[in-house]
Amino acid sequence: MIFNSLVRPREVPVRSHEVVIIGGGIAGTSLAYHLTKLGKTDVVILERHTLTSGTTWHAAGLIMQTRGTHALTEIAKYNAELYASLEANTGQATGFKQNGTLGVARTKDRLYETARNASVAKSFGLEAHMISPREAKVLYPAIDSSIIEGAVFIPKDGQTNPIDTCMSLAAGAKKNGAKILEKTEVTDLWCTLGEAYQLRTSYGVIEAETLVLACGLWTRDLSAKLGVRVPLYAAEHFYVVTEPLDFVKPTLPVLRDTDGHVYAKEDAGKLLIGAFEPWGKALPMENFSKESPFIELWEDWDHFELPMTKAIEMMPALQSAGIAKFFNGPESFTPDLLFMIGEVPGMKNLFVSAGYNSEGIEFGAGAGRALAEWIVAGAPQMDVSFIDVARFHPFQINKRYLRDRIPEVLGLHYKIHWPGHQRVTSRGVRKSALHDRWVKLGASFGEGMGWERPMWFAGAGEPTENVYSYAEPNWFKYTAQECLAARSDAVLFDQSSFGKHLVQGRDACKFLQRICAGNVDVPIGKLVYTHMLNDKGGIETDVTVNRLSDTQFLIISSATVHPRDKAWITKHITDDWNATLTDVTSAYAVLSLQGPKSRDILGRVTDTDLSNEAFPFATSQEIDVGYARVIANRLTYIGELGWELHIPTEMAQHVFDVLWDAGREHDLKPAGYHALEHLRSERAYREYELDLTPVDTLLEAGLGFTIDWNKAGGFIGKDATAAQKASMPLKKRLVSFKLRDSKPILFREELVRRNGEIVGYISSGVKSFTLGTSIGLGYVNHPEGVTKDLIENSRWQIEIAGQVYDADASLQAFFDPSGERLRR
Repeated sequence: MIFNSLVRPREVPVRSHEVVIIGGGIAGTSLAYHLTKLGKTDVVILERHTLTSGTTWHAAGLIMQTRGTHALTEIAKYNAELYASLEANTGQATGFKQNGTLGVARTKDRLYETARNASVAKSFGLEAHMISPREAKVLYPAIDSSIIEGAVFIPKDGQTNPIDTCMSLAAGAKKNGAKILEKTEVTDLWCTLGEAYQLRTSYGVIEAETLVLACGLWTRDLSAKLGVRVPLYAAEHFYVVTEPLDFVKPTLPVLRDTDGHVYAKEDAGKLLIGAFEPWGKALPMENFSKESPFIELWEDWDHFELPMTKAIEMMPALQSAGIAKFFNGPESFTPDLLFMIGEVPGMKNLFVSAGYNSEGIEFGAGAGRALAEWIVAGAPQMDVSFIDVARFHPFQINKRYLRDRIPEVLGLHYKIHWPGHQRVTSRGVRKSALHDRWVKLGASFGEGMGWERPMWFAGAGEPTENVYSYAEPNWFKYTAQECLAARSDAVLFDQSSFGKHLVQGRDACKFLQRICAGNVDVPIGKLVYTHMLNDKGGIETDVTVNRLSDTQFLIISSATVHPRDKAWITKHITDDWNATLTDVTSAYAVLSLQGPKSRDILGRVTDTDLSNEAFPFATSQEIDVGYARVIANRLTYIGELGWELHIPTEMAQHVFDVLWDAGREHDLKPAGYHALEHLRSERAYREYELDLTPVDTLLEAGLGFTIDWNKAGGFIGKDATAAQKASMPLKKRLVSFKLRDSKPILFREELVRRNGEIVGYISSGVKSFTLGTSIGLGYVNHPEGVTKDLIENSRWQIEIAGQVYDADASLQAFFDPSGERLRR
């Protein structure tokens, strides 16, 4: 949002440029390099001091291509591709070498996670070899192999010199026409009435058509001058450099001992030992001056003792090693441990590239390319939804929230990434009006976009703490009971966290018709499941639209993508439309009553006729429940008869109480978000961020039935979607899978094999307590088309941590494929 006080008349600029980048570190130089490679020559970098002087100069310079998800690996793998050829393209040496990464695992759980990540690497043709402790010691003689269970070796990983790499990118950018102005501080900036950006610098006013904030730690405070909220907070990051050691050779792989919280790399015959300790140290920006380049902080051996002890444990020769340097420098972190790029919501042509969580060298190459493509094309050219700056909620800029969260986030770098893991800091930010009811019923809470949400319910008097596992976390037995109750009796979910937006005005219907692929010009009280697409037909939102009146529509979306959905809709409400968007999330609590007995329970507390004839599926009515007036939507996300009740927040406790009382004789049970995930997966209902992303289309996702091809005026993305339809059969399709072996557990990212060849991966998976085995959704790719015949006449397998399991495949759900249960 642009506040009036932040919009100023245009001053006469000293210079005007098409793209101005503030920040001369890896983020800024990578972006400039890639912009010029794409033909943009009027690009300028403004650097307050000298290039690399913020945080890039003290980076460790590790190169790691494989990540725990396909989306992150897609970005990270590019760094080795770029850095390997950069010197030849720019004439500036980078110090890049592919001496490999050796990731050791001290525990069986870590080894299993490592093997899962190695499987992800196979999708990209990256070498990742699981090796024994003995083989690991051959590669790295100094380690004590008796304390590890195994390791992974990635030969094409390695290291680079951060300063030289940044300078090489800068040289490449300058060679292609970019300008770099060092010792040019930006003291003020504003948006002009003509929607350009002007910057007051030590050399006068500079104007930018497109402005990019890529100034690391200082991005948060600088962006605030434009009314932009960027959730960043600094933390101390430590490493030591030893005296020369005999075993440290130039070819020594980078060592990652994540169980020990340390990494080690060769550094001119010495060893650089760095840490992502279990709990970091938050660092208020006020503790150091922006006037100081190349900031070094104070030593803290007490804090570094644990990782250093672990390093000595892994490499006993360090016991007698001298320490040449103890380094402590500031890094910036985000609340979800993912960096941020993209156009700031509500600010046209204002972009951010920041928050790299001490991994700027590793992600800077791919992020620079992705953002450059976005700027040049006017839209992302790959899936960056998970790192989109628009993903954050306004409360996440709160300094106290960030100060408390960031130490935990830093430590998560090297902790096991357990399925269902919940963070423990900065909790209790947002609570449902029903929070106390769930506490009394034994809820174990998780967090989604700051909301405290019941994840599972323990038995009476039993502990609610999570015990994480890749095999069988402790909540499985409780979630199984909740799923059984949903299928046989009835359950009650709290979906108050779901985002709710009210679109209203004379043009509300026309506007939504334009941005939604489905037809929302329906009778009042009709519910429409629909999507908003980009120009390529990719899915940007996954929402339900409730027509409240001729000029009012209530849009419901998932809590975790609520800010991004809001940004997408707002971006398209231009002055041409007589329509407004209002966030009414907090106005309504939502209770979802689901299961075969839901009609009997709801019928006891309302005088509304709930029969199929009077209240059909996918319709909405205002009804009385107890003393309250609520919006009742006959919908389900689990594939059962049920209603989602939108209740005025102040009446939520009353409605809960009367429903709970009415449900006693019908065995009504509370259910959490784990059960919701398991149950929706059984019906193959899609989930945004997992099964649906901006690079997936409705036809590929099996959601072509939601499209209205014939509505007047069409919709954004129609041309691309129609072209894909005309080129059938589809080369990519979302397919349901069911393991034949009941023991392995699917979560996500597991490889899909057809006749032995990798053709995709699981986008979301669960253990189905109804079907007795694991199921999942995953996109399958085939150049000649993914047809029903191909699916039925192929051998399907799922690879989990290097092990391959036979599976059945189907274009339909394995549970109630015809959807009869939800209409009974």
